[in-house]
Amino acid sequence: MKIHNESNSRKKKLFKCSSCEGSFTSKQHLENHNKTEHKKEKSVECKICRRVFSRKQDLKTHVFSVHDKKKPFECNICDARFASKGVLNIHISSVHEGIKPFKCRVCDGSFVTKPSLNMHIRSVHEGKKPFSCNICDATFTQKPKVNRHIAMVHEGKKPFQCNICDASFAQKAHLKKHVASSHDETKPFQCNLCDV
Repeated sequence: MKIHNESNSRKKKLFKCSSCEGSFTSKQHLENHNKTEHKKEKSVECKICRRVFSRKQDLKTHVFSVHDKKKPFECNICDARFASKGVLNIHISSVHEGIKPFKCRVCDGSFVTKPSLNMHIRSVHEGKKPFSCNICDATFTQKPKVNRHIAMVHEGKKPFQCNICDASFAQKAHLKKHVASSHDETKPFQCNLCDV
């Protein structure tokens, strides 16, 4: 990957985006960037969950990983698995190497991808939360967060089941905390008055 990154960094980025500061090594990369970053209308819909994508490849990756639950690319540092090599590489550089190249100009925030930086700016600094729950007054920065909110809060879904006991959780992070605090030998918190 290091060799790949070095060879790509030497290429001249002659194709400049007219909407942002992005520059690219090929016209195709610029067109893909414009479709995913700046084109508001999305054209391809998942027939299973109705999520909409701007590129067919993104839809294929979505179906492959979310609905078919196929994640053949495994991180050699941790147990995480991914549907594409690109997402695995992003995981390694951000989680294990701490690389977050997209810096916020307003605060100290740094992000793995340009879209995540843009989302941060819109929601945190501009206060934009354009997606709202049709059951309550909650608003969100992304449509998938509305869907997750409805499933967890209004439908009471808890899809993350502990494989040791009968506990189930609405979020994967809550399941991980449960396993670490209830079932692991090493407990993250220890009482300083007793051995519990």
